[in-house]
Parts: sequence; structure tokens; C-alpha cells
Amino acid sequence: MKRDTQSLPEIPEPDELEVAQTAAGSGKEVLGWRRFGQATRELASSVADSGFEPDFVIAIARGGMLLAGALAYALGVKGCGALNVEFYTDGPATLPDPVVLPPILDNDAVAGARVLLVDDVSDSGRTLAHVVELLETVGAEVRTACLYVKPRTICEPHYVWRATDRWIMFPWSTLPPVTKRTPA
Repeated sequence: MKRDTQSLPEIPEPDELEVAQTAAGSGKEVLGWRRFGQATRELASSVADSGFEPDFVIAIARGGMLLAGALAYALGVKGCGALNVEFYTDGPATLPDPVVLPPILDNDAVAGARVLLVDDVSDSGRTLAHVVELLETVGAEVRTACLYVKPRTICEPHYVWRATDRWIMFPWSTLPPVTKRTPA
């Protein structure tokens, strides 16, 4: 089936997008795909240099999924998983507390294991702290990695690429969701 590519929006190269939005004084931290790749390698080097050798890399979904996969590849870890936790509802709005959603992680598999827990940002830190507690309760040794940390976090990641107090625009969540196109 041939796709109609002429109706797709023109998306600038990530670095052009980063420069344009940052230069416009948006007050936002803009991360493009190229910088995401560089940041991932830097985080992986920090983990490796620390001597921590995870048995599993577990993402906090959805924000941590791409970073977790990239870190697992960079660190040579084949054991990957995700825990779906909802805290942010729409933009900066949050639920009263983080909520774990199905599917649920297999607790027996991580008991006694070394786990690298990954999220895109430790903003308030409540989601990260909640999942660290869940994993430690079943006996996992947990270290945390995030691309960004905010000054107000209650859970400082073990490994972090950058600190910021700005709203962060990630390459995977900048554009709106793809929906079915209606025929013209």
C-alpha cells in the first residue's frame, strides 16, 4: 500500500528545531533526536564508569521507554521491561499520587536483581520515588537514570544528563498523536 507522503507536515531537522525554539525565548528546554542520542551515550558512560552492572533496565512508561531501550543497547543489557505509571495527566497537571497501571511488572523476576530504573525526567520526583520503593520492596537493588532533573525533585537520580528548571520538549512528545486521516 502506497502512503500519501505529500500531505505529511514538513518537520525541520532536530537541531534546527532546537535552535529555533530556544532562540525564540520560549523558556523551554528543547531536546532533539541528535542530542537525545548524545545524551544517551553520556548517561550510559556514567553508568558503566560507576561500576554498576544492571541485570535489567526498566522504563517508567511512557516517558522513559525510549531512553531505557537506548541505554539497554548501549550497556549491552538484554533484560528490559517497563512499568506504566500515570502521574501527569495533561501538560503540567498531575494526579494526587502516582498510579501504577497494567500490565504489571513481574516482581519475581526482579527480586534480588540489579535494576537500572529509567525515566525521562525527575520533575517532582514522586513517580521515581514511588517506583524505587516498589522495586526495593521486592528485593531489587535499584539505581536510577534520567535525562533531566528539576531542582524541586524529591528523588535525585543516580545518573542524570542535565539539570533544568524549564519545561522540557522531548522529540517523542512534541508533536500531537497521529490520528486516522479522513479522505479528501
